[in-house]
Amino acid sequence: MESFDAVILGAGAAGLFCAGVAAQLGVKVLLIDHSPRVAEKIRISGGGRCNFTNLHTSAANYLGNNPRFCRSALSRYTPQDFVQLLKRHAVDFHEKHQGQLFCDRSAQDIIDVLLSECDAGGVQRWQPCAVQSIRHGSSAAQEGSTLRYQIGTDRGNVECAALVVATGGLSIPKIGASDLGYRIARQFDLPLVPTRPALVPLCFDATAWEPFAALSGLSLPVRIEAGSKKDKVAFLEDLLFTHRGLSGPAVLQISSYWQPGTPIRVNLAPQADLPALLNAAKATSRKRIANELASYLPSRLAETWVAQDAAAWNRPINEASDKALAALAEQLSRWELAPSGTEGYAKAEVTAGGVDTVALSGQTMESRQSGLYFIGEVVDVTGWLGGYNFQWAWSSAFACAQGLAAQVLPMRSTSASE
Repeated sequence: MESFDAVILGAGAAGLFCAGVAAQLGVKVLLIDHSPRVAEKIRISGGGRCNFTNLHTSAANYLGNNPRFCRSALSRYTPQDFVQLLKRHAVDFHEKHQGQLFCDRSAQDIIDVLLSECDAGGVQRWQPCAVQSIRHGSSAAQEGSTLRYQIGTDRGNVECAALVVATGGLSIPKIGASDLGYRIARQFDLPLVPTRPALVPLCFDATAWEPFAALSGLSLPVRIEAGSKKDKVAFLEDLLFTHRGLSGPAVLQISSYWQPGTPIRVNLAPQADLPALLNAAKATSRKRIANELASYLPSRLAETWVAQDAAAWNRPINEASDKALAALAEQLSRWELAPSGTEGYAKAEVTAGGVDTVALSGQTMESRQSGLYFIGEVVDVTGWLGGYNFQWAWSSAFACAQGLAAQVLPMRSTSASE
């Protein structure tokens, strides 16, 4: 049976980066993935250019049962550290919006950097390779010695001192999403936070949504919020109408905080004081209300909105009652609607929930099961839209790689001396 210091399951962002860093620290690493291609989520992200980090990253940009868990890892491997790595590999990039960094050319540049780092450390890769079993016990070669992991695969069996689970979540199954990481956690009695789609479009009842379905493809900047009082969360981002509901950055952001059975609230004209503007227009204009609204909203949306109460709003603004204009301004500024659900894992960018951080070390990502580590999306740490989830992949992978080196290298030295 071939032996390694560490076996890493999952050749996505976290797995590749952890493998490269650990191997260059002297750890003998085998990287296993069931897919023939590496890092498909990187490849398709950011419109093919990969929003690989965010310059404004902090623990405040993450959610989970313990949002503060990510602080240690984020502080020890920052966005600036990953930027320096890309500069060493001559990868060109740019800032697009609110600290979001994208490759100038292609997401493939990020994949090439990660593979190059793995090659520099001599990482072995088995792809495609299916994991069939995992056991933890004494080495087959050295009965009674230090407990090790034995991994059965369709390429043969291997053993290792440390096992790293970087298998991602359930989002985007068409590129190979798997529940393997959660099954491993259950096997070793580690707690799981229930998973759900996050950064995902929201859907609405077909009948209720019928007036807005024709707006599919229309986009505008909004203020969107969910929750109430002390747990209220809000974002200023673009919203996109779809045939089934709402998408765009604003909705993807709020979807991570939205709870089934509760409403979301949208200000469709966050930069405008609509009550004052409509009252002023009533005194000076004879335009239809929809035409006045078109100064602050897309005209198609304005027409659709006034059609909801044609008797009150489908008329010249100077003929509208003060009460009707006040109601119109209130509804546009605080559109409250209740999603019927989400587009699910098929359209979710990430998976919320996962391995409960209560069972993990924030310094090394090792679980309370000795020698078993979890990194990246499989962990109950979910970032905002905008590069934060990739930064968590880099930071958690780096923390794990440092932990691996600290754990397995002394073990190897002791074994050699014996």
